[in-house]
Parts: sequence; C-alpha cells; structure tokens
Amino acid sequence: MDAALLSQTLRAGQRAYGTAVLTASPFWPPYLQNTGLDFVFIDTEHVPLDRDNLSWMCRAYDSISLPPIVRIPDHDPHRACQTLDGGARGIVAPYIEHPDQLRPLIGATRHRPIKGQRLEAILRGDDSPEPKLKDYLHSRNHTNLLIANIESRPAMKNLDAILELDALDGVLIGPHDLSCSLGHPEDYDHPDFDQAVQTIIQTARAAGKCAGLHFVHGLERHLQLCRHGANLIIHSDCIHLISQTLRTDLQHLRQGLGDSTAAKVEVAATPTVV
Repeated sequence: MDAALLSQTLRAGQRAYGTAVLTASPFWPPYLQNTGLDFVFIDTEHVPLDRDNLSWMCRAYDSISLPPIVRIPDHDPHRACQTLDGGARGIVAPYIEHPDQLRPLIGATRHRPIKGQRLEAILRGDDSPEPKLKDYLHSRNHTNLLIANIESRPAMKNLDAILELDALDGVLIGPHDLSCSLGHPEDYDHPDFDQAVQTIIQTARAAGKCAGLHFVHGLERHLQLCRHGANLIIHSDCIHLISQTLRTDLQHLRQGLGDSTAAKVEVAATPTVV
C-alpha cells in the first residue's frame, strides 16, 4: 500500500503489517515487495545508518509501495524534518514519557515548513494558520504518521495525557525496554509484561489511536500479544528471520542426511531494535 492508504488504514483502526529492515543492501527491496508486507520499519536509534543510506532506503521502499516508518534516535524536530525530507512516511519517537516531548515533533510532522516563532505560537495555541496556509499544510503533511514509543512505567502513567494529543497517530511498544522498566528484563512471558502490553494497546485503541509492538522473540508469542487489540504489527527483522530460517533448514538437512543435530549452535548477537 502507498503512504496515503497506510495512514488511512491505521487511522481507521485496521491492521497493517510490517517488518524491520536493518541493512541498506539494494537486494532487499525486490525480495520484500511480494511478501504481503504493508510497510517497512527502519530503526536509526540502534542501527548505524547515515542520512544517505537512510534516504536511499526510504525512497527505494516507498517506490514499491512499502512506505517507510523510521524511528529517529531522539526527539529533535530538526532530525525528524531531515528524515521526512529524506523520504520517510512516518516518524517513531523513542522513549516517550511525557506529552511535552512530542509537541516539537508535531510541528515537524504536521506543520512543515513553518518554523521559528510562528510555529512555536501555533503549537502553544496562540496562533492558527490562515485558511489558505491551513489547506496547504494539510495537503503537504496529512499522510505523515507520528507514533510514540511507549517503553517504561512513567510512559504508562502518563499514557492518557500522551494520547490526548490530536496529532499523535498511535503508540508502538518497545518490548525490551518495557520489560526492563517493569523489572523483568527480557521475560516476555511474565504476567506483568503481558498486562502492561494489554493496558497500553487497549488504552490507545480506546482513544482512537493505532497501537502495536515490534517483536522478534517468537511468532506465537507475538500473535498472543497482538490479540490484545494491536493493529500496528511489526514482526521481527531481516537478520533474525534469516538466522531463524537458516538454523531450522540446516537442522532439517542434517537430520535428513543422518548427521548429528545435537551440537550446540552459537547464535551471533544482533542489534536490539525493540
């Protein structure tokens, strides 16, 4: 789907499916094009991608109707503008715990190219765009998505206030950081983690926002967590999927050819992008 359909789908509460792409290799886009994906998730918080590579990736995937949603490494509105100018169709803001962290990003995603004192006044509610300018800003920016990473106890405490921001499209749970904040690091089966995911997703959906999580720790567990009402589905990433599939295939080949499959398989660490 294109960017307009993706934003329309998520804002209507319907499900959209994506995966994380961690490499700028030009071989990836044609292989992902016909997999059933609706979008791709590109992470620049944990993955070392420079602006040139990021822009190439965004424009390549967007050109084959896989709109790129990019997590930026901080809450800098200038970085968000650069990312959108580079071809991103959505911004994920990392580790949001208070609505004030999102307001500058609302300016970047909804009011571009307005800047400076005029933008500050608009964001405070002390000014409003003239009718012609309002129509222009809507036409230019209405398909941009703004999504908040909810990854901590303070974020859950302030979730209602965060969700009150009209320009916020939804929330994305960061499972790794959330599990650590809850005191159960990487224990994604713990009842506290499950309850937190359910609370975040259902609170966001009740507020009319999209909600979901990026999950790499097993298909069945991801499915269980998504059944809490998620409609923003980001499953695994290119590196984990290759590793898991290759490991399974090699074990099957060894077993079929009568070789031992008992040897321990060492798995190389991959970037944490959840």
